[in-house]
Order: sequence, then structure tokens, then C-alpha cells
Amino acid sequence: AMFAATAATIVSGAVAERVKLSTFMIFSTILVALGYTIAGSWHWGGGWLGGLGGGDAAFYDFAGSTVVHGFGGAAALACVIILGPRKGKYTSEGIKPILGHSMPLAAIGVFLLFFGWFGFNGGSVLSANPGPLGLVFTTTALAAAAGAVTSIFTSIFVLKKPDLSMALNGILAGLVSITAGADSVSPWAAVLMGAIGGVIVVFSILFFDKIKIDDPVGAISVHGTCGIWGTLAVAIFGGANFMSQLIGVVAVYIFAFVFSFVIFFILKLIMGVRVSEEEESEGLDIAEHGAPAYNIT
Repeated sequence: AMFAATAATIVSGAVAERVKLSTFMIFSTILVALGYTIAGSWHWGGGWLGGLGGGDAAFYDFAGSTVVHGFGGAAALACVIILGPRKGKYTSEGIKPILGHSMPLAAIGVFLLFFGWFGFNGGSVLSANPGPLGLVFTTTALAAAAGAVTSIFTSIFVLKKPDLSMALNGILAGLVSITAGADSVSPWAAVLMGAIGGVIVVFSILFFDKIKIDDPVGAISVHGTCGIWGTLAVAIFGGANFMSQLIGVVAVYIFAFVFSFVIFFILKLIMGVRVSEEEESEGLDIAEHGAPAYNIT
């Protein structure tokens, strides 16, 4: 149930600040009830991906780098393409940063996610056996730390500053990168997987901005792009079959993208998916909830 909810919450970050609440709630319900259920059953519960190739050649995704995070990332990409960028994000003078209201709160949020990931990955052991559980906790923590460090150094190299938002996404990138193989790779492999994920996420965020895909929190890059890396990395560091991993990635990503694109497009035709320009300007807290988030006089 938590994995299913995660698939929807990934999308919520990518469509933030301009999506209609009512439309998104309906979309989320359909995505979780039908889309995630179908793709998830391909891997878990005796589905065709779980038995792909048989034995050691089967698709392997321990806690959902592809089946959860990749699914959510691909769904988010479809929705963002239909929704379009925030007003004023891409101008004739170039890309205009639209800053979050509180980076300290964003940092707290990421650390809450980091903490929760021990349940996300650790809970996937499905037992309290200290051996497997200890390995998963260790690989999860190391990958997150490595992703943070490499994203910081990458942002220094590319952006000339240790960008905080990139560092926070680096932590999440490391976590997504290890999720598929947290129980099957060594601690040092986890460091490498997380470190590479931390580099990938910086370039992915910059790439999507360059092609004018407006993703306010970097969800497509963190979950979608790093989900691909994390799943394929199990073949490199964990002994899984590379072709099976690749087939699983392609199948889930295409299904999630097409399913989400069709559903979101139908909702656009029926009830619209985006708030008005005036509502977007004054803020969705007022337009959608009837009250400002802050009492500023």
C-alpha cells in the first residue's frame, strides 16, 4: 500500500504549483488503483517479470527502483508534458529560477524521506532477521551518503557552487539507486551505486530544464532517471541478468508513461488539468484551499 501511494506522490512533486487539485486526486486514484497494480503485479505476486528467463536470469527489483520509483517517474513525465511549465519559468532571456519558500524545510523533508527509506527498503526484507536486515540498512545508508557527496561535488564543478537543492536530490538519488539491489550488493558496491546516482541526477535535472520540462522538485530525474540506473546496476554489482533488467525497465516505463498520458489527457478534455493563470499567480493555497499558507502583513 505504501509503495502504491509512493507512485502517486512522486507525480505530485513534478506537477506542483499549477495542477488542479480535483483533477490530480482523480488521476492519483486511477494511477494507484489500476496503473500501479498492473505494473506491480508483473514483478511481485508471480508476474511475468518475476519469472522472466527463470532462476538467476529473472528480473530483480528488491524494493522497487523500477516498479515503484521508475513507474512514478515515467508517470510524472507524461503529466508534465501535458500540463506544461509554470508561468514565467522559461523566458526569452533564458530559464528563470522559481525558488522554494524554505530550503531548511526542504532539507528536513529530505531527511524524513531518508529516515523513511529504512522502512521502505528494510521492510522489504519481510522479516526481522538481523543478517539480511542489517545488510539492507547498511547499503541504504551508504548509498544515500555517497549520493549526497557526489552531487555536491558535481554541482560545484558544473554550477560553481555547492547547490543545496542538488545535494538534497543527491541523497534521494542515492536511495533510489540502491533500492533495487539493497539486499544483494556489498557495502562498497552500494557506495558506488549511490555515488554514480548522485552524479547522474545533477545532469538529468539540468537536461530536463534545458528541454523545458518543468519539474519543480526534480522528481523525474530522482525517481525516473536514477530508477533506471539503480535497476541496471543490480546486473553490474549484484549478479542479475542485464537483459532481464533492461526488459523490465523498458516494459514498466513505457506502460507507466502511456497509461498516465492517456488518463491525464482524458481528464484534461473532461475537466481540465491546470488552474487559471490568475490562480497560479496568487498561489494554489488560496485558489484551491481558500486560505493563504502564511499570514504575511
